[in-house]
Amino acid sequence: MSQRTRRRCEGTAMGAIVLDLRPGLGIGPFSLGMPICEAFAQIEQQPNIYDVVHVKYFDEEPLKLDLVISFPDHGFHLRFDPWSQRLRLIEIFDVKRLQMRYATSLIGGPSTLATFVAVYALFGPTFPGIYDKVRGVYNLFYPGLSFAFPIPSQYTDCCHDGEAELPLEFPDGTTPVTCRVSIYDSSTDKKVGVGSLMDKAYAPPLPAGSLYMEEVHVKLGEELYFTVGGQHIPFGASPQDVWTELGRPCGIHQKQVDQMVIHSASDPRPRTTLCGDYFYNYFTRGLDILFDGQTHKIKKFVLHTNYPGHADFNSYIKCNFVIFGSDFEGSFEEVNSSGHRITPSTKWEQVKEILGDCGRAAIQTQGSTSNPFGSTFVYGYQNVAFEVMKNGYIATVTLFQS
Repeated sequence: MSQRTRRRCEGTAMGAIVLDLRPGLGIGPFSLGMPICEAFAQIEQQPNIYDVVHVKYFDEEPLKLDLVISFPDHGFHLRFDPWSQRLRLIEIFDVKRLQMRYATSLIGGPSTLATFVAVYALFGPTFPGIYDKVRGVYNLFYPGLSFAFPIPSQYTDCCHDGEAELPLEFPDGTTPVTCRVSIYDSSTDKKVGVGSLMDKAYAPPLPAGSLYMEEVHVKLGEELYFTVGGQHIPFGASPQDVWTELGRPCGIHQKQVDQMVIHSASDPRPRTTLCGDYFYNYFTRGLDILFDGQTHKIKKFVLHTNYPGHADFNSYIKCNFVIFGSDFEGSFEEVNSSGHRITPSTKWEQVKEILGDCGRAAIQTQGSTSNPFGSTFVYGYQNVAFEVMKNGYIATVTLFQS
């Protein structure tokens, strides 16, 4: 598990912040279902509040565990589904550090203990909770919201396995204080809490027609096809064609030097000359389009997977591409169901099984102070090159015509 601190201001005196609690929806500026890039945008807008931010992910298998943005000074973190990179769960793990506002009332923080009595008074009666005997924790559930209360060993008789009633007070007059608050999507009617119950949280469904993570079908050497909008963008298309189909680009920049050194069959010389070529950047689609500076026709597409541990992480939304090789036999539909498809989840060893071994990497990008994540390797085939991270996952795919 890697951890990266995005910002740190040493010696800053931190008081408890107050965030609006929205059961089943989110907390403060963070909403369930939001892409991780939107969460980072919110963080960047309030640097004085979110001045210490940890980003945690599993280096070796980034799709195995959640992407986590943690705010240790404020006692909560955001859990993102590693594949869709959308917020699925918000956990307040230190309730004394974060004050929450629900309607007009406050709970949590250093001055307002989130006791069982206080929670019950604020949120009202609900169904019996679940007692986790192994952890000694009682989970109390409301729609899209749960509270975990540690139960002292001398009072475990008050609870039983499975669903159990919990008195507002123990026999000695004390009441438990919540140790964790979970905010999750309530549309599936799941009960989400600590331990194994945490895995039941899913990001809410995307609205109909959403372009986020739409499948982009790739026919090598031919075109891109956007499955939600229905656009076809072939090689050789003009900027006007692209503008019409995909709308205004997020950015346009001149290409100075080709860092993706690709050897084509017809021209084995590295293409490193300066040129007037230019990119259209579609950050919200995880896509760059390179135009020839002379003919103003598309000559390359660059697709980004947005994996953590890559220098471009959080610069692009993940492109949910599906690559179909032009050398595959059968119709497009047959290829689609054959398993011969390369996606952002496909590891480099699987790519070689599908396309064959291409030999050694064409280039190696050395790590530097500006890229603390180390080297990546670029492997070229006819019409496509893959930038591969050290963990074997694809960072970018560059499409071209040989």
